[in-house]
Amino acid sequence: MQRSLYEPDHEGFREVVATTVDRAILPHMDRFIQERVIDRSVWREAGKQGILGLEIPDEYGGSFADDYRFNAIAAEEFSKVSMGVNSCLQIHFDITVPYFVAYGTDELKQRLLPGMAAGELVSGIGMTEPSGGTDLAALKTNAVADGDDWILNGSKTFITNGYGADALVIAARTSAEKGARGISLFVVEEGMPGFERGRKLDKIGQHESDTAELFFTDVRIPAENLLGETGEGFIYMMEKLAQERLGCAISNIAHAKQILIETVEYAQERKAFGKPIGKFQHLKFLLAEQDTKIDVSQAYLDWCVEAKNAGTLTATDAAKAKWWSSEIQNEVLDACVQVFGGYGYMNEYRVARAWQDARVSKIWAGSNEIMKELIGRDLGL
Repeated sequence: MQRSLYEPDHEGFREVVATTVDRAILPHMDRFIQERVIDRSVWREAGKQGILGLEIPDEYGGSFADDYRFNAIAAEEFSKVSMGVNSCLQIHFDITVPYFVAYGTDELKQRLLPGMAAGELVSGIGMTEPSGGTDLAALKTNAVADGDDWILNGSKTFITNGYGADALVIAARTSAEKGARGISLFVVEEGMPGFERGRKLDKIGQHESDTAELFFTDVRIPAENLLGETGEGFIYMMEKLAQERLGCAISNIAHAKQILIETVEYAQERKAFGKPIGKFQHLKFLLAEQDTKIDVSQAYLDWCVEAKNAGTLTATDAAKAKWWSSEIQNEVLDACVQVFGGYGYMNEYRVARAWQDARVSKIWAGSNEIMKELIGRDLGL
């Protein structure tokens, strides 16, 4: 499909990201998977190329372009390599950093944002809790005022970059009686007494992605590490979740599209009964269906990116993009595994790892069931 979303400057940036991937990521992927973490050298290289500062203003060392198409390109190129690589990097530059920029004090931004733009500091965000899952309004992690400071207690789980992040945005309840209006956002930094990390979680996919549990025991949070206003955290999260869900959707389709390309190549090369397997009508039709699903989904996502740039992307638009793209991604990858046959079930083949990596996309950033609930409410149901 011929896309009209990008201009020459964007395609030039794509080359920068692709070169970074080829040089800093691809040669080391096996080691990243074994060690369950992406080297800091990757972060520094991405920072050097201006990829991590896309949401950070120039005065804080960023490469702010005020054009979400650059974010989309970075997500597309990283996702072609693996969902795990993209999830770690995208959580940083596309999801967490905007909280610092929008709600951080000038002191906090001056202190942390230059390092985040350069890849010297890694960030993450802690919303999900062991007992709460998608229900953000039911947070149990709490913060109590102590003079100008806050005392934080609780835990988070399934946190991307959780094991190695230098600074994390943590959602905590500050007023038990106010429900969703009683949640605030705090920045917890490496080395704060009482802040501990659990083990790297053993996931079925995205092994190169650093995912961990976080524990807070009487962690003293200075006043300048409160993001925005007390009690406004839930509203801030709702404002930012549309961008997070759009970013996930972009990653989903880019990931599936790349594996489909590789599957078509395999179907052209692999022979059975004297001819390439792609020549058999069933597989030809199967791959034609997947290609169509990708193109139709891509058209909607490109529209969403344009709406994001125009400031008209709604939470419902983003919810549709998130749930639809994750369903299509999983359908496409399941078909790709089938084309590879027994080899598609072997971890040494990228299609097998991609299939495992994709399953979580129906769950994170709000489960698909929650996305449909949001869309249904918008219909007045």
